[in-house]
Amino acid sequence: MKAKVMANIQLDKLVIASGNKKKRAEIESILSNLGIDVVPANQTVFVDVIEDADSFAGNAKKKADAFKAANGCAALADDSGLCVAALNDAPGVYSARFAGEHASDDENNTKLLHELQGIQDRTAYFICALHLALPDGSEITVEGRVEGLIVERQTGDTGFGYDPLFFSPELDKTFAQASPQEKASVSHRGRALRLLQKKLS
Repeated sequence: MKAKVMANIQLDKLVIASGNKKKRAEIESILSNLGIDVVPANQTVFVDVIEDADSFAGNAKKKADAFKAANGCAALADDSGLCVAALNDAPGVYSARFAGEHASDDENNTKLLHELQGIQDRTAYFICALHLALPDGSEITVEGRVEGLIVERQTGDTGFGYDPLFFSPELDKTFAQASPQEKASVSHRGRALRLLQKKLS
């Protein structure tokens, strides 16, 4: 893999600290567009990290540090979730397990719709914290955020997680109706990755 040199940081080997195939594919696609290559999944040592921090940034750091130690190279971790105003910013850090420890995307979406029954305020935002842990002990944390609304039924068949319920006014469609390129142009993850690129360069 060709080394990427940005400022004083050389990324000649970078692993993505995630076992979520859809999230990993999205991160790899955006990084590729930014000119950053990553170690393939079949060459990455995966670690089961307990995400018990009280913030997205805290969970991202835990994952990045664990993957850096296991792989002996730079590691980039993402922790992200949906925050709904009417639910006091829930599900928040519990987004992936809103309906239970091993809940599916559909189960989480179903619970969210149930919790919002009869509620007029549908405003929400996605937030993504990225933590880059480097072999020399230095680290970078960035956050991206995108505002939107929760629709009344799942709409669209692309994306993952809460994408079928999250309507983006910027795209005039749900994230699950958007192409990967459209979503990346406005999404919390795309914004966080572009901010990370700026910090690196």
